[in-house]
Amino acid sequence: MNISSQLRPALTIFVLLTALTGVLYPAAVTGIAQGVFPNQANGSVISKDGRAVGSGLIGQNFTEPRYFWGRPSATGPMPYNGAGSGGSNLGPTNPALFDAVKARVAALKAADPGNTAPVPVDLVTTSGSGLDPDISPEAAAYQIGRVAKARNLSIPQVEALVAANTTGKQWGFLGEARVNVLKLNLALDALGK
Repeated sequence: MNISSQLRPALTIFVLLTALTGVLYPAAVTGIAQGVFPNQANGSVISKDGRAVGSGLIGQNFTEPRYFWGRPSATGPMPYNGAGSGGSNLGPTNPALFDAVKARVAALKAADPGNTAPVPVDLVTTSGSGLDPDISPEAAAYQIGRVAKARNLSIPQVEALVAANTTGKQWGFLGEARVNVLKLNLALDALGK
């Protein structure tokens, strides 16, 4: 049997499949995405004054009392590290998870000592990716008093901003209502206080 008779068809198939799956298919998917969903295809970048300030898909580490805080991040070496996406991998019986949640609850209580409401679970637990940009409307409501006081705003003003930045279930039935923390904090900054 002649090796060149087998090598030529194998190389031809290799080149054709490489062109199809490595060039044509990705180019078609990219072209369709750019045409149909350009914002999402380009990373859902959020701009302020013509400058990119973040993505609607990746959380940011807000720690000042005047801002709404997002869900904790377990990424390393810094919070919300898009290059190091991942959860903490701590199981429900792990004492380290219990200690981390306890410390986060204490930090929230210390930041707003007058708040006696139960702390929403998404403010004290990390997501699977560690990059979650959204919090629940309950988590946003929990923080309204602290943010209003720090910015010298009325509770109804801040409640209105939270309501305006709350997104309902996708297509009315998938997932849960959510608040994008970056967009909400930018709306607060736009008030100039």
